[in-house]
Amino acid sequence: MFHIVLVHPQIPNNTGAIGRLCVNAGASLHLIKPIAFDIDEKAVRRAGLDYWEKLDLHVWESLEEFFENNTITDNAYFATTKTQRPYFDAPFKKGDFIFFGSETAGIPEAILQQYQDQTITIPMTKEGRSLNLAISTGIVLYDAIRQNFCDFKETL
Repeated sequence: MFHIVLVHPQIPNNTGAIGRLCVNAGASLHLIKPIAFDIDEKAVRRAGLDYWEKLDLHVWESLEEFFENNTITDNAYFATTKTQRPYFDAPFKKGDFIFFGSETAGIPEAILQQYQDQTITIPMTKEGRSLNLAISTGIVLYDAIRQNFCDFKETL
């Protein structure tokens, strides 16, 4: 139903948890290299438990390869702390791509500039600077599902 895109993920436990989330939400997971760990690493498998084999996983050698093989227009959103637009203002549609950057660097600035009208953020107090990547992915993905629940119910 949706495509979660992790750009240069660094923490295997987050990626494993997001993989598990994607299986349960009926979403595809796209990993963009470089990845800071081996996706067969024990921590990824442990966080994904027995879900990893059920995951619709796509691994791309680079952002360039991803963009060459996927048409990105108004069908994508880019999660960042560098925008004021809350994720719940985005009109998610079935098949959309939802991008999340690495735990330390986020989505590359050039991509955010290119798609600045499609950037979204999770509102937070001034006390925090960011949320865990797996938690952020769950928040946004399940709002996208909420907005498209009639289509999602067909998969239940």
